[in-house]
Amino acid sequence: MATNQLQIDIISDVMCPWCIVGYRRLEQALSQFNDLEVKIQWHPFELNPMMGPEGQHLGEHIAEKYGSTPEQSAQNRQRLTQMGADLGFEFNFSDSSRIYNTLLAHQLLYWAAESGKQTELKLALFSSYFTQQQNPDDIEVLINIATQVGLDADEARVVLSDKRYEKAVKEAEQLWISRGIQAVPAIVFNQQYLVSGAQEPATIAELITKLTTEEA
Repeated sequence: MATNQLQIDIISDVMCPWCIVGYRRLEQALSQFNDLEVKIQWHPFELNPMMGPEGQHLGEHIAEKYGSTPEQSAQNRQRLTQMGADLGFEFNFSDSSRIYNTLLAHQLLYWAAESGKQTELKLALFSSYFTQQQNPDDIEVLINIATQVGLDADEARVVLSDKRYEKAVKEAEQLWISRGIQAVPAIVFNQQYLVSGAQEPATIAELITKLTTEEA
């Protein structure tokens, strides 16, 4: 039996450039299905949960974590920049780019879901970090982003200050890890089909076609 409803769960981190690439490719795939009712929910994943408040230089971090040479790192950033441009997203990597902790950002996203603003906030966080090179571990930066998508600044400050969602976020992170998620983006369709990494739109569209036309 065909269905026009699709649940999409995206496990992602604000620090992950492939997550915004993956989302933009998902958007391209979904644009082929005009009558599809899509519900998207974002779930937390921290690439660097032990990162301190000062963050770390991006090149230094990549070298330590992946063993990449400065040349390899530069080539990867150039490739991502071109890929982003092709998808309408601007990466502004520089020699001073830094990696940060994202636990606070995930708490804000958890709260934003209650107002139906989660996707808007997630995209604003991607732009803030990758395009504007802002620190997503800075409460003032986060409050400003929240107001940009129509969330209340005072409420956002309280949420971030009292950390009411911190436990829930950490539990959600552990839940997905326990389900075998070790890298992001990880996109789950209808709580059944997992797509790992930033797959091409055609690959995603093929899966969506299968999900929306398969026999019950």
